[in-house]
Amino acid sequence: MNRYKSLQQFLNPHFSDEEYQLAAITGDASFRRYFRLNRGQDSYIVMDSDPTKLDNTPYIELNKVFSEHGFKLPKILHADEKQGFFLLSDLGNIHLADMLEDKERTSHYKHLIKLSAQWAKMPPVAYMKDFDREFLELELGIFLQWLVEGFLGLTVTPAIDALWKRSAELLIENVLAQPSVTVHRDFHSRNIMRSNQQWAIIDYQDAVQGPVCYDLVSLLRDCYFKLPHDELEYLLEHAYKEFKEQGLISANVSFAQFKQWFDLTGIQRHLKAAGIFCRLNLRDGKLGYMENVLPTLRYIADVAQEHKALQPLGLWIANTIIPATRVAIKEKLGN
Repeated sequence: MNRYKSLQQFLNPHFSDEEYQLAAITGDASFRRYFRLNRGQDSYIVMDSDPTKLDNTPYIELNKVFSEHGFKLPKILHADEKQGFFLLSDLGNIHLADMLEDKERTSHYKHLIKLSAQWAKMPPVAYMKDFDREFLELELGIFLQWLVEGFLGLTVTPAIDALWKRSAELLIENVLAQPSVTVHRDFHSRNIMRSNQQWAIIDYQDAVQGPVCYDLVSLLRDCYFKLPHDELEYLLEHAYKEFKEQGLISANVSFAQFKQWFDLTGIQRHLKAAGIFCRLNLRDGKLGYMENVLPTLRYIADVAQEHKALQPLGLWIANTIIPATRVAIKEKLGN
């Protein structure tokens, strides 16, 4: 309540000439809160990002960098960095997620693959961390900590620990073998918007230097939407050609190699995502993401079966983790 009063005090000087209406809108998976501010015919987005919980510097600095390179992002109109209040331009309310039944869906994805390639070519800046081994180990650890042990209450036996370490090493090596580019990290249907006939990007503040296939996985193996197999294969081949044309991968990288990078990067990302969905439930009391856990686990099990070295991981997920998760969701959440 105190932050809400402070937020109003932040806004009042900018809208003193006319009353405004402030309505909460769906937030993201972080500690940030969002509101839509309406004043007459004008609308804005207000972001409350408590600096005691989040470092807002990357949000501010990367906004400048990506905007200068021609990407459409929310404009920061006014900011109180000390308190963590931001007045942003309103990009509307149409996300890619709202357009997935569109007959032009494949065309949308092709345009976004090109956009992701352009994003990848952005030069690194100081606010982008490296997607290195330590970073990857931390991300993979989220799965064991928050899903296996935290949500399911399972004990990691020595045999499972050995299986996990072998699998994790393969996934880490796969990431580190890829060309390093600028990665959004959450380039998916809920963070891509259609605004004034342009594609706009939000939630960009966690950009890193990482594997060339990462954002492509976020887009084509979205945790919130599953593309039909044939459409995904077509778009993956299209991406392979686009990435070659953009100089992101060298001429001697075969499609088979590219697909392996893509598949294994997807397994790493989905392990992290499934763990984060459980963390949002257990730590932050956000239950809405739990409906995405089982589809995300099935991604892992299905793709792992296509790669011999990861089949044991896939079988563990399919035969132990998925059934236990299904039971736990029903018992703990009543779903």
